[in-house]
Amino acid sequence: MTIRERDGAAADRDGAAADGTGSEPLVVMEAVNKHFGALHVLRDIDLTVQRGEVVVVIGPSGGGKSTLCRTVNRLETIDSGRITVDGRPLPEEGKSLARLRADVGMVFQSFNLFAHKTIMDNVTLGPTKVRGQRKAEAERRAGELLERVGIANQAHKLPAQLSGGQQQRAAIARALAMNPKIMLFDEPTSALDPEMINEVLDVMTALARDGMTMVVITHEMGFARRAADRVVFMADGRIVEEAAPAEFFASPRTDRAKDFLSKILTH
Repeated sequence: MTIRERDGAAADRDGAAADGTGSEPLVVMEAVNKHFGALHVLRDIDLTVQRGEVVVVIGPSGGGKSTLCRTVNRLETIDSGRITVDGRPLPEEGKSLARLRADVGMVFQSFNLFAHKTIMDNVTLGPTKVRGQRKAEAERRAGELLERVGIANQAHKLPAQLSGGQQQRAAIARALAMNPKIMLFDEPTSALDPEMINEVLDVMTALARDGMTMVVITHEMGFARRAADRVVFMADGRIVEEAAPAEFFASPRTDRAKDFLSKILTH
């Protein structure tokens, strides 16, 4: 499914007119700067993510990718600039921030499941506590999502009883249970053994195909080629260039991107 098709589907779902004149921005970052002490980790970041778009952010380690991802739901604050989600500035704290985080699903590299709760309980906790869903409804939805990510038969096990790939798929189901407007993935396969990576990427590819708005930080270039609408290349805290996957991988415009690709695509 193309970005134009996905945008149309998203607009239809929202009851908006899909007139082909363009999509609606869901996340807008304007002149965003972030420091950790003397380290300037985000430098004048301008980035817009359209509703229904899949943006894959790649680049060398330490380039600011994960920090960029974490600013979108205010896990990291910014020093200057402006970030809006669905037309609203990020709230400072309190219930408004909790509502924002409910709308912005996030999947981390380390799963972050509650070790003492079953997979079913992990997935239903947010909808019942934050969204106020009845337990039976939350469990019905959780069952559907666990089926969707291929681990319905693991619902009543503890995280430690699952493989790393299964735990990450459970984390994806947990995020989806909140019915988020956008999903953020911060290197979701970097902690997995090689044979488990594809089972997680396959779930993410299916989400992209179904029209989920996604920002994905990853080193998996095959996923970027296959699932992204746009590749954003970051280095030294800046967005160096961005383009459609075919264009970026075939003919990067900057020396920095050419150097990066020459190192990772020849190994």
